[in-house]
Amino acid sequence: MDQNIELKKEASIAVIKINRLEAANALSQPLLKELQTTLHIIEQDHTVRCAIITGNGGKAFCAGADLKERANMNDQEVIAAVASISETINRIEELSIPVIAAMNGVAFGGGLELALACDIRIAADHVQMGLTETSLAIIPGAGGTQRLPRLIGMGQAKRLIFGAKRIDAEEAYRIGLIEEIVSESDLMTEANKLATTISRNGPVALRQAKTAINKGAETDLKTGLLIERLAYQQTIPTKDRMEGLHAFREKRLPKYEGN
Repeated sequence: MDQNIELKKEASIAVIKINRLEAANALSQPLLKELQTTLHIIEQDHTVRCAIITGNGGKAFCAGADLKERANMNDQEVIAAVASISETINRIEELSIPVIAAMNGVAFGGGLELALACDIRIAADHVQMGLTETSLAIIPGAGGTQRLPRLIGMGQAKRLIFGAKRIDAEEAYRIGLIEEIVSESDLMTEANKLATTISRNGPVALRQAKTAINKGAETDLKTGLLIERLAYQQTIPTKDRMEGLHAFREKRLPKYEGN
């Protein structure tokens, strides 16, 4: 790899760092290819139980698409570039393990769309974010028009997207766009603390819970309840389920192995 993406594994936690400090961690095509490779590595490593995505430096989590790169593209190349961003961000959402966005700096356009594909968002208190594409005469093209309304409601999403609004962490927290605000110095500590708490739980249960929540949210309640039941059934024959019961009875911490 060219180290546009850094991957570090700490116990059962994978930390993905976007590393284009000179370009506000913008999503260039080479970076996207590296990120896709990194996501594949994580998905194949069954010892990883939770992932954190963050950016290098304190200025930008991800400033979105690389507009300097985009300026030299023809229409068809732009279409392909947008598809590449969308496909990569979809792969983040499709990871079977929980993913935390540790938002260390600004997240605009594709950068916020990347965060929206994560399961949980923690932001440093100085961070600003927004889907600002309409100010460039385009629209969010990597899931923003779909994921944002599902997260914060249609009216708030339209207010942000139509107005190309940039909001601070306090407002993002108030409208439910992020789940936690911390100081910049505490960001990775808090993200790792949450990831550690998550990774102590049953790996099969985590995967099935994510499936039930994500798939269920896309359908009506009756179908969602069926999805939940089927996901629950996947946990019943596991050794981890029995380990959880034994540990509870014996008043000790369980040791889950993911099977």
